[in-house]
Amino acid sequence: MLTADKKILVVGLGLIGGSYAEALTRRGFDVAALTRSAESIDFALEKGIISRGFTEPCEDALSDRDIVIFCLYPRVLTAWIEKNQKYIRDGAVLTDVTGVKGAVVYKVQHLLRPSLEFVGAHPMAGREVSGVRNADCSIFRGANYIVTPTAENTPRAVELVEDLGRLLGFSRISVLSPEKHDEMIAFLSQLTHCLAVSLMTCRDVEHLSAYTGDSFRDLTRIARINDEMWSELFLLNREELLRQMDVFSSQMGILREAVASGDAETLKRLMRLSTERRALFDK
Repeated sequence: MLTADKKILVVGLGLIGGSYAEALTRRGFDVAALTRSAESIDFALEKGIISRGFTEPCEDALSDRDIVIFCLYPRVLTAWIEKNQKYIRDGAVLTDVTGVKGAVVYKVQHLLRPSLEFVGAHPMAGREVSGVRNADCSIFRGANYIVTPTAENTPRAVELVEDLGRLLGFSRISVLSPEKHDEMIAFLSQLTHCLAVSLMTCRDVEHLSAYTGDSFRDLTRIARINDEMWSELFLLNREELLRQMDVFSSQMGILREAVASGDAETLKRLMRLSTERRALFDK
């Protein structure tokens, strides 16, 4: 069980890392942060989001921390583990927030020394802004949180990471294998970002902005996208994302054919099914 005597370090103090730190500090935890930007550390200290801050990995930052939460891009995370795990105290539990798991979890677990344990996790929350100045732990309320254990994990560590999600305020905690996670995320998150990007780049948006309504704005909200992070996520989950793209293309083909042939019954059937399924999200 995750109790308030556990000392926590957040590595990477951006929007999600800052929001984690804010939520956990409010819960009474001693939360330190490690991030490159001294300005981010100063802001977080001034706002009382963290108790201490560091801009470089070192023994002072890591040797007394019971839990280390990595809010880093996938490739940065694995490189960081390889270089800096020597500073982490024996028995610590490590977790993350990265949007792909198959390419991350197994590699990190392979790199870790036996006295450390890594349990993958994915907070399904965020905003189209970045940086600790935009941190807001309310983004976790009502959101989903996915834990991705493997056979290498102990029940104690998995339970601790599940507890972390509950303390952060997530409404639903799910447990999936890294493979199942990547299948679901390819459809629910990565494909939707592909659709938003495609909508924004297939026409001259500058002129369309004068005529658009709420439907276009709602569909393209996530098109304001971090190209560095999302291109990395797409490519690390390439095979699964391509499968989901093909599924979508096939369904769009059915819809197109119904329009082309004047098949009102098929259109109505698909619209009724769409309405029925979408209603489940509003319960």
